[in-house]
Amino acid sequence: MNLLSILLQAQTTDATGAGGMGSYSGILMMVLIFVVFYFFMIRPQSKRQKEIKKQREAMKPGDSVVTSGGVYGKVKDIKETTVIVEIADNVRIKVDKNSVFATAEDIQTPAK
Repeated sequence: MNLLSILLQAQTTDATGAGGMGSYSGILMMVLIFVVFYFFMIRPQSKRQKEIKKQREAMKPGDSVVTSGGVYGKVKDIKETTVIVEIADNVRIKVDKNSVFATAEDIQTPAK
């Protein structure tokens, strides 16, 4: 017996008068699914976004950073929406502040 036939039999049993609670079981299941999604997906993601925002606000010149493109460098200047990152001696790039995700110290490199 496959899952679809089991679900169809359960639905017909509930519809034939097995109890008044059968009509609320679908709503209860949807609420339960939403709660699970909230605690396992939505809430951790919003916490991570707050940490990233706090980290960007605390950024200062001299910090080692990694951009979203994977470029490592040191912050030389911070403006309202952009950051000047030095990636080599006298090689500086201007990147959007939102593309600087993490400081290099926070990223653990594997030991060789």
